[in-house]
Amino acid sequence: MALRACGLIIFRRRLIPKVDSAAIEFLLLQASDGIHHWTPPKGHVEPGESDLETALRETQEEAGIEASQLTIIEGFRRELNYVAREKPKIVIYWLAEVKDCDVEVRLSHEHQAYRWLGLEDACQLAQFEEMKAALQEGHQFLCSTAT
Repeated sequence: MALRACGLIIFRRRLIPKVDSAAIEFLLLQASDGIHHWTPPKGHVEPGESDLETALRETQEEAGIEASQLTIIEGFRRELNYVAREKPKIVIYWLAEVKDCDVEVRLSHEHQAYRWLGLEDACQLAQFEEMKAALQEGHQFLCSTAT
């Protein structure tokens, strides 16, 4: 049976001076162990918890960002299927925008660094093809639904 985890692809819109438009930046966290990979906050589903509740709890635990500081973007949900440590894993991600682009990120012991990155840089840091694809799909979704 596959391990199940859930998380949020967190982004902010940074105003670009003199251009009068906003650049989308994604939050990636660097793991403290293993290969020190970069991903959005995520974690395993606990008994009695919904997938979205897991994503929100893990974001608060790993990045110090609370549900009240986020807006979940309707219509975007991605399921990644891959093998981690020789076990099948399913990770479900939603898109979430921080309400304050200067929100304080407070890392747990599970992570050693964080970065806000544009799509190209985020994809370079995200080592796994499935994660790169999720970031690209999230960016495309945001650009296609912009008003």
